[in-house]
Amino acid sequence: MSRYALINNVTGWLVFAIASFVYISTIEPTASWWDCGEYISASYKLMVGHEPGAPMFQLLARFFTLFAGDDVMQVAKWVNIMSALASGFTILFLFWSITHFGKKLVIGNDDPNADLGKILAVMGSGIVGGLAYTFSDSFWFSAVEGEVYALSSMFTALVFWVILKWESVADEPHSDRYLVLLGLLFGMSIGVHLLNLLAIPAITFVYYFKRYAPSTKGFILTGIVSVVIVGVVQYGIIPGVVSLASKAELLFVNGFGMPFNSGVTIFAIALVAAFVFGLRYTKKKNHPLTNTAILSVLMILIGYSAYTVTVLRSVADPPMNESAPDNVFALQSYLNREQYGDRPLFVGHYFNADYIDREEGAAQYYQAEDRYEIMGRKQIPLYDPKMSGIFPRMYSNQPHHVEEYKNITGAKGGKVKPTMGQNLAFLFKYQVGHMYMRYFMWNFAGRQNDVQGNREINRGNWVSGIAIFDEWRIGPQDDLPVSMTSNKAYNRFYMIPLFLGLIGLFFQYYKDRQSTWLVFLMFFMTGLAIVLYLNQYPYQPRERDYAYAGSFYAYAFWIGFSVLAFYDFLSKKKVPRVAAAAIGTVLCLSGPYLMAKEGWDDHDRSNRYAARDIAVNYLETCAPNAILFTNGDNDTFPLWYAQEVEGVRTDVRVVNLSLFNTTWYIDQLRRKAYEADPLPFSFTEDQLRGDNRLQIPIYDRGVEGNVELAELMDFVSREDKQYKLQTRVGDYNYLPTANIKLTIDSAQILATGTVRPDQADRIVKEMTWSLKGSAITRNHLMVLDILANNDWKRPVYFAVTVGSDNYLGLERYFQTEGLAYRLVPMESSSRDGQTGEVNTVAMYENMVNKFQWGNMHLPEVYHGTETERMSLNYRSMYARLANALIAEDKKELALKTLDRCMEAFPHESILLNFSAAGIVEAYYKLEEFDKGNEVALKLADVYGQDIDYFSRLDRTQVSRLGNDPDIAMSVMQKLLILARMHKQDAVLEKLEERFADLEEKYLSSPIGRK
Repeated sequence: MSRYALINNVTGWLVFAIASFVYISTIEPTASWWDCGEYISASYKLMVGHEPGAPMFQLLARFFTLFAGDDVMQVAKWVNIMSALASGFTILFLFWSITHFGKKLVIGNDDPNADLGKILAVMGSGIVGGLAYTFSDSFWFSAVEGEVYALSSMFTALVFWVILKWESVADEPHSDRYLVLLGLLFGMSIGVHLLNLLAIPAITFVYYFKRYAPSTKGFILTGIVSVVIVGVVQYGIIPGVVSLASKAELLFVNGFGMPFNSGVTIFAIALVAAFVFGLRYTKKKNHPLTNTAILSVLMILIGYSAYTVTVLRSVADPPMNESAPDNVFALQSYLNREQYGDRPLFVGHYFNADYIDREEGAAQYYQAEDRYEIMGRKQIPLYDPKMSGIFPRMYSNQPHHVEEYKNITGAKGGKVKPTMGQNLAFLFKYQVGHMYMRYFMWNFAGRQNDVQGNREINRGNWVSGIAIFDEWRIGPQDDLPVSMTSNKAYNRFYMIPLFLGLIGLFFQYYKDRQSTWLVFLMFFMTGLAIVLYLNQYPYQPRERDYAYAGSFYAYAFWIGFSVLAFYDFLSKKKVPRVAAAAIGTVLCLSGPYLMAKEGWDDHDRSNRYAARDIAVNYLETCAPNAILFTNGDNDTFPLWYAQEVEGVRTDVRVVNLSLFNTTWYIDQLRRKAYEADPLPFSFTEDQLRGDNRLQIPIYDRGVEGNVELAELMDFVSREDKQYKLQTRVGDYNYLPTANIKLTIDSAQILATGTVRPDQADRIVKEMTWSLKGSAITRNHLMVLDILANNDWKRPVYFAVTVGSDNYLGLERYFQTEGLAYRLVPMESSSRDGQTGEVNTVAMYENMVNKFQWGNMHLPEVYHGTETERMSLNYRSMYARLANALIAEDKKELALKTLDRCMEAFPHESILLNFSAAGIVEAYYKLEEFDKGNEVALKLADVYGQDIDYFSRLDRTQVSRLGNDPDIAMSVMQKLLILARMHKQDAVLEKLEERFADLEEKYLSSPIGRK
C-alpha cells in the first residue's frame, strides 16, 4: 500500500470516527416526531409501513434492535444508532470521494508518494468537506433519528464512491465488478428510498468520461441516456416487474383456473431463465458490455427483492399492515403510491380549472375465494382544458392554497387562466426560493430559528449574521427580542461555509471541468431536479429540507476543495507546501467549526423524550378498552410506537381518521389487536369495497325530527335501488336527513362507567345532533357506525388535536379528560366557551399525577419546534383545569395544577406566550399574587420586546409579519385588565408605563397602520 493510500484510509476512518461520535452523542434516545415512530415500530416487528415501504431499512433496523435485548425501552435508541452509524459511513464515503477528486486536482499523474505537502492538502480537503457535511443542518437532523433519510444518504454516498473506485481501476482486469456492485446497491436502496436513483446521471457521466473521448455529441447523448436509465429504473423496473407479474397472475389464476400465486411463480421462473439465457448468450458471443448490463439489472432485482418481505409480512396480517400489499395487485398499488394520488408535472390543470368529468382507468382487483375480482377502476378526474397548460406549478384547488397562489404571483383566479409568467413566478419564488434556496442557506449561511413559517419575516428564514445580507430581507438584526434569540436554532455562520464552497467550485472548474460537471450533476439532480419533480403546493405540513440533503452533500465537495484553492494560492507565493496545506486546512476548518459551534445545541437531542411521553399521555388519558380517534402523523405514529414497541396501553384502539377512508384499514380494525377488541362495524367488507360508500351525500327527504342513528346506518347499508340517490354519473347510497339521534339507556351508561354516579341526573334520554355540509366521507360514516353499534361498551375519545370538522356535530357531548375529549351522553356545561366540559376528577388525575412531559422542564434539552408548539396548548389546558377546579371551590387542587404546569413548562425552558395569560388569571383568583405577578411580568417582557422590535420594521416587512403584533398587544391589554381587576397596584404601575410606551410605538409605526 502506497503512502498516499495509507494516509487516505487512516484519515478517512478518523473522520468517520469523529462523525459517528458526534451523531451517537446527539441521538434522540427514543422515538421522535413524524414518521419515526412508525418506522421503528414497523422495523421492530417487521410490519408493513406506509407506501411505498422501506423493507431494506426495516431489515437493517430490525438487526440493530436485537442489541436492545429484552429492554424495549432501548429499541428506538438502537434504531437511532443505526442512523448515526449510517451517517458516519456517509461522511467516510464523502471523504474518500473528495480526496479522489482532490488527488486529480493537486497531484494529477505525479507520484502520490513524492510530495507530502500535496498529500496533506488533499487530506485537508477531505477533512473540511467531510466535517462541513457532518455539521450541516439538514443532514445532522436526519442522522439522529430513526428515519430512512440517513440510510438513504449512505447509499447515495456509497454508490458515488463505488463509481469513483471503478474509475481508478477501470483499466484493470475484472474492474467491471464494481458496476455490478452498483446494480446491487441501487436495488437495495430502492428498499430504503428512491432518492438514491438521482445519482445515476453523475455515475453515467463518470463512465462516459472514462471510456470515451469527450465530444459535444457524446456529452448530449450521455445526458439523454442517463435520464433514460433513471426513467427505466423508476418507471420500468420498479413498477414494471410487478406489473408483468400481475398480468401473469391474472392469466394463470383467472384464465387457467390455477391456484393463487401460480402466475407469479411461473413469471419468476421465466424471468430467472431469461437472465440465465442472456448471461450465457452474451458470454458465448463475447459481448462483455451487454453481459455486464444484464448482470447489473439482475443485481438491481436481487436488491429489490427485499419487497418480498413486505408481501410475506402483509400476508401474516400484523397489527400494522398499511395498504395490505398481500398480493401482487395490492403490491403494485403500494409501490405506485396510489393512496397519495397524483399531481400534474409536465401538462395539467391550474388551480381554477373546473372539474368537468372523469374517466375510468385500470381495473383494480382483490383476491376473492378462488379468483381475482374487479372491485372498481381507477378514477381519473378531467378538468377544463381551457384552464390547463404546460408545466403547471399552481394546481391545488384547496382554498388556502389558492389564496397563497394569488398572494405570491398576483394571479386573479376565477375564470382568468394564470399566465406562464405567474406560473414561473410561483416556481421561482416559492418552490425554488422558499422550498429549496432557503434550506440551502440554512445549511451554509445560517438559520433564523426552527419555527416553521410561510414566508413570514420572523419564522424559519435563513440568516447570516451579516447585516447587509439580512436586514433588507428580515428586518433589523440588532437588539432582537428574546423570542428570537432564545431559539436554539438561531445559528449564524456568517456565510463562511457558503463562500468556501464558492471558492472550491471556481477552483475545481478552473482545474478540471469534467469533475466539476460530475459534482454539479449530483448537486442539481438531488436539489433543483427534486423541486421540479415534487411540484409542491403552499403550506406544507412540515419543513422539507431533508429531501434535499443530497444536494448539500454535493456542495460539501466544493467546501472541501476550498482547501486546495488556498493551498494552490499559497504554494504559488512560495510558501512551503506542507505549511500551505496546514494553513489552508486550518483556515477552511473555520466553516465546519462555526457550523458545529452554532448547531450543536439545536441538534443535540440527547435526553429528549417528549414525543414518547406525550404519546403515552394520549393513551393514559383513555379509560380501559377505549377507542381513540386521531388524525395526523404526530398524534398517531408516536402512539403506535408506544403500543407496538413498549407495550403501553395496548387495550386502547387508536383509529387514525385520515386512514379510516381506506378499506384495508377498516378491515384491520375488524380484528383484535393485543388487548384491544375488534371495532363494532355493521358494514361488511363487500359493502365498502373499492369506491362503495366512499362519499355519502346528504339529501334531505323532509323527514321530521331526528332519526335514530342505527336506522340511518341500516338505510345507508341497503343495496336496493330505492335506497339510493340516482344521478347522471351513477347511483349512490345517501343519508335522507342530517338530523340524528341516539337513544340512551341510562342503566347501561352507569353500568359501563361512562358517567360518574354523582352525574347520573345529567344523563340525557337521547343525544341529538346535525351533520354539516352536503355529504360525509367514509371515515365519518364509520365513526357513526361505531357509535350506532358500540352501545357504550367501550369509551370513545377524540384526541384534542383532531380538527372540529371531524367532530360531526357531537362536541356538545364532549368531556375533556386530558389530551382527548370523551364522548358522554350528557350535555356540556362548559363555562369558558371552549370545546367540552372539564371532568375535573379525571383530568386532574391525568394532568397532575400521571402525565410526564419528556424533560420539557430542562432548559439544556433541545425540545424542537413540534414539542414547543404543543406545549402552548398544554399550558392552556392546565389553566383551564385550574379555573374549573376554582369554580368547584377546589382551590388547593387548582394551585397544585398551576404549580405542576410551571414545573413542567418553565419559562426558562420553553418561553412563555399568550397561553400563559390563563395561568396568571388562575393564580390571581387563588390570591397567589406573587406567583401570578412573576408570570405576568415575564410574559409582559416577552411581548414588550416583540412590539419594540416590530415597531422598527418598514411597511414591506410588516406585510410579511402575520398577526403577531396584534397578539402581543392583546396579551399586554389582558395583563393590564387582570392586574387592575385583582388590585395588583405595583405590577399595574409597571405594566401601564410599559404599555403606554408600546402603544405609542404601535400606533406610530407600520404595524399599527397595516
